[in-house]
Amino acid sequence: RALSPRPAVAVRCQEGQLAVTVRRDLFGTGRPVRAAELRLGTASCPPLSPNPAQAFVTFVAALHECGSTLQVTPDSLIYRTTLFYKPAPSGNPLIVRATPTEVLIECHYPRKSNVSSGAVHPTWTPFRSTVAAQERLQFSLRLMDDDWSRERLSNSFQLGDSLRFQADVTSEGHVPLRLFVDQCVATATPDRSSSPRYAFIDLGGCLVDGRADDTGSAFVSPRPRPESLRFLVDAFKFAGDSGNLLYISCHLRVSPVAQAPNPWNKACSFSKASGLWAPLEGTAAICSCCDTGSCPSPG
Repeated sequence: RALSPRPAVAVRCQEGQLAVTVRRDLFGTGRPVRAAELRLGTASCPPLSPNPAQAFVTFVAALHECGSTLQVTPDSLIYRTTLFYKPAPSGNPLIVRATPTEVLIECHYPRKSNVSSGAVHPTWTPFRSTVAAQERLQFSLRLMDDDWSRERLSNSFQLGDSLRFQADVTSEGHVPLRLFVDQCVATATPDRSSSPRYAFIDLGGCLVDGRADDTGSAFVSPRPRPESLRFLVDAFKFAGDSGNLLYISCHLRVSPVAQAPNPWNKACSFSKASGLWAPLEGTAAICSCCDTGSCPSPG
């Protein structure tokens, strides 16, 4: 039997929740399913108060509700749940007139960059189907004033000044997130691959500028909150460059707060007092690769 042009299951992955709309004529047979036979997730969340006259049943749940699971990949946060159709037994216990069905639902959120949001509707396959969508995380990198209370109005500095950077990510609706800065590169032109080029944060979170004898560059401890990261960099310019402009590009990334910092997720400053690398969080071992230059790639 040909299916209706409208999808049997439609999903909207939003900033803090997902909405699932299920067509009552789930299988396109002309026999509507009952709302009481539909549940979302392993916690068996019921739909919104159904109206028997409507052709659709709707579920709305926060990303972490209804028994959903979270998978963290190098590129994405993936929330998964399942729509269950469990038909009630027929009047005759010897026969079955409907088959239980599961529809796997996924919402993908990028860890590394901003993308346009938009749900991807499933192609219906009887008894199992997958849907996915993407939503944006908002990253920011700002120059702050001397007491970190507000964004700095001027981007002009004298040699000897300290640049105060604050990186943030909005994480409303997600599991709590921790922000990291993998790399920051200074160039004399907007092209981050141009020469001269100086990476003052490198190797997946090592503030390498702090190793120079005449600098106090370091990450600021403690963080104001997990999804915010502050660091100081002493003002500099390129030797022999008569220009007065520097362009700074940084690569920001997040991981769940519940995931302990590791060689992939770290913020390491060099301590001149001890001559060792010190992490903002975690054990000193996660910073050991800052000396060897063999830090694993964050992915």
